[in-house]
Amino acid sequence: MDISVVIPIYGCRAALEELHRRLTDTLVAMDKEYEIILVNDNCPQNSWGVIQQLCKKDKHVVGIELSRNFGQIQAITAGLDYSKGDWVVVMDCDLQDRPEEIPNLYKKAIDDQLDAVFARRAERKDSFMKVLVSKAFYKIYSWASDGNYDPALCNFSISKRIVVDNYCKMRELHRAFVIYVKWMGFRIGTLDVHHEERYEGKSSYNFKKRMKMATSILTSQSDKLIKLTVGLGFVVSMCSALVIIGLIIHYFTTSAVTSGWSSIIATICLMSGLLMMCIGIVGTYVGNIFMQVKERPLYIVRTVLNDKENKECKIL
Repeated sequence: MDISVVIPIYGCRAALEELHRRLTDTLVAMDKEYEIILVNDNCPQNSWGVIQQLCKKDKHVVGIELSRNFGQIQAITAGLDYSKGDWVVVMDCDLQDRPEEIPNLYKKAIDDQLDAVFARRAERKDSFMKVLVSKAFYKIYSWASDGNYDPALCNFSISKRIVVDNYCKMRELHRAFVIYVKWMGFRIGTLDVHHEERYEGKSSYNFKKRMKMATSILTSQSDKLIKLTVGLGFVVSMCSALVIIGLIIHYFTTSAVTSGWSSIIATICLMSGLLMMCIGIVGTYVGNIFMQVKERPLYIVRTVLNDKENKECKIL
């Protein structure tokens, strides 16, 4: 198998036929042996019915149905686990990632002898809030991880089998495909691509979900927030010590006691808020550890169609 294309499916049911057509035209023109892996992440629009039809008429399509909604990155991981290609493409199902860019990604990987090439969206066709949150997250993550992560990069990519196999060995619950691949340290390149409008509907990731995902990834990949609380505690302690020293000096030089109950109450409230924030940060890290040590599978497969080698459902 030359190329596997892994696509998590959630929403955009109306785009699947067009996605399959454009993918088939592109991959046939490349003259490569290929498979298209569609992973249904319990889509509420009955996308599984469309996937079943595609599997019946095209044996190049592998359909994977998860037992429930596990999330986009878990669905991608499921597709990667089942993939067999020497090169593996990851892309979204909403046609914002253009199938016609796959040959360009492949060519750059071959010409530059790269292990992975990620698409870089020079002009994003997303909402202002989505772009803003993405930029803010990668700025914070770059600081937390002492790295340099480009917010214009996306999951749309092509990777060698060695990259995919090593990615699949890491079974952390809170995952990010781009960040993990970059952390592994292979020869990675980028390619500017045209980013299209969504074929149908809108993203299922609202602001709350994005913030939850960002917090989970940040606290599972870096301990800098813990170190930040230590630094914050030190700064507050030093400021408090200076204030106390100042009050003592003021008392002995003027023989007057400084009054001000309101300032004391305000200080207590401030310190209580800082303590609660620090406890919350530590609690988030402890919660991540608690979820990870359960060692529950990242996903559970209910049905697999057109998979010749992995006939039994995987629970991984």
